Amino acid sequence: MESLKKEEKNFTTLMQQIFKFGIVGVIATVIDFACIYVLKEFLNLPVILSNTLSFCIATIYNYWASIHWVFNVNKEKNPKKNFILFILFSVIGLLLNDLIVWYTIDMFHIYYLLGKVIATGIVMIFNFITRKIFLE
Repeated sequence: MESLKKEEKNFTTLMQQIFKFGIVGVIATVIDFACIYVLKEFLNLPVILSNTLSFCIATIYNYWASIHWVFNVNKEKNPKKNFILFILFSVIGLLLNDLIVWYTIDMFHIYYLLGKVIATGIVMIFNFITRKIFLE
């Protein structure tokens, strides 16, 4: 009986985290897409540079929100180590994002914002899994 209650609590906590992660993700995505659009369309920066800069800006917001609202950050873990891990996995996510955007544009001749949608979906899953494992 005790084990069942614990499993229910863990499941409820996971569902709450996924919901919160989704909200943070939507806000970060809006930031990301707004920035890439402004950088590309108004400042005429190259697509991959615009994508990289917009991803970095959104990641700063995402870090703050993940630490303060989404995940039950293990207080026993070194905050500097948490930040380094977060940045490390964000850089991997950025590389995946840039690669997918580039690939969809170059190989499939897809509009850059559609490529960005595809990349965002894939990297979002990667981000949740890595942050869940390494921040808690």
